[in-house]
Amino acid sequence: MFLWKRVKSFVLSLVILGANSRRITIVTLYLEGNEVSSQFVIGSNTWVPVPVIALALYAVASGYLMSLLPLILPVYGMDSHLASYLASIFYAGLLLGTLLISPVLGYLGHKMSFICCLVIFSLTIIVLPFAPYSGIWLVARFIAGITVAGIFVIVESWLLEGDETGRAKRLGIYMAALYGGTSIGQLGIGMFNMNSLLPFMVISLLLLLAVAVLLVIASNEPKPHSIEKIALKHIKRVCTPALIGCLVSGLTLAIVMGLMPVALLNIGVTHQSLGSLMALVIIGGMAVQLFVPSLIRGLGHKLCMAGCALVAASAVAMAIKWQSFYALSASLFILGMALFALYPIAINLGCLKLTQAELVSATQMMLLSYSLGSVAGPLIAQGFMSQGYDLFAPLLVMLILTCVYMLIVSGRHHQTVAG
Repeated sequence: MFLWKRVKSFVLSLVILGANSRRITIVTLYLEGNEVSSQFVIGSNTWVPVPVIALALYAVASGYLMSLLPLILPVYGMDSHLASYLASIFYAGLLLGTLLISPVLGYLGHKMSFICCLVIFSLTIIVLPFAPYSGIWLVARFIAGITVAGIFVIVESWLLEGDETGRAKRLGIYMAALYGGTSIGQLGIGMFNMNSLLPFMVISLLLLLAVAVLLVIASNEPKPHSIEKIALKHIKRVCTPALIGCLVSGLTLAIVMGLMPVALLNIGVTHQSLGSLMALVIIGGMAVQLFVPSLIRGLGHKLCMAGCALVAASAVAMAIKWQSFYALSASLFILGMALFALYPIAINLGCLKLTQAELVSATQMMLLSYSLGSVAGPLIAQGFMSQGYDLFAPLLVMLILTCVYMLIVSGRHHQTVAG
């Protein structure tokens, strides 16, 4: 009951955020009973809050579903090993979805495309309890992956429209809403009877609320325009570090969020402490979003990503050296701050100097790069662990290489400017 009140407070705060389009809006997020609040100021007649509210409601539903699916397989008479196949086919759909969404977005526009993706995603969930067959569940999760890719491309390209100077702040709000909502959803396990239809009803209700937000709350949707492909020469000149940043973000976050719980249990962390430690990763990722715009202004995009990689590598080294609860708490909080800052910095860099018509294609490339990293990360980590290394080794290698690369490309940029 206590947690349910917190979730309701989160939803009400988001509704207030959308309704108050005048000046100041407040987002309040609750994680395991601990309040994490952030404030941000948005001028009148802004369209930023509406996609963020809908995304946050989707994220709560998706976070709950992600935690629920592996647990309810035996309830519906299916083997628990199906969970890994469901996850893999979902990411396959995510990869395909990044390539399919642009014509839909060009035809329907951002708002109607968002609504269609949410409706189709909800249908892939509603069908699950009524058709408990592995083949149908695999097809449903594949389609769900396609729609989720659409949601990400739509929201990111929506938030990237407009003034370049405010993009980092808007993307920071996006990341905080996405991961804050996901973590709240994951806390829903145990609140509802998994042997009933209630969990699916709750998830569907949250998605219905997201659709209602888009339909009811007025928003200034980006103007429709043709979606242009980006020249390869332009990609090589401007977007390569951004693509690498997105790739590394996918690689590292997939390892941390997917395999870190197992790694922590292997070094003696108790199940009671595991949830708190993983929550600190999310809280760190949310906290840093407030500072991303200032970091970009002060250091530039490439140096910023080099710094994030260095800080994350230092946090991993600290976790290797000291494995007490308090040391792990500090290192995982710092690791979350550094890793969750990479993606908004990278995508902001990738969209610099692009026309409005090119933003959707750029967003697709960034998400595709991130998705490839998400698929490859756990596989690379498994390769390291099969050679006798622990999970921290691949993280450390990836982060050090990223730091060196970003320092090199940043140095080349400064030499070009000086020359």
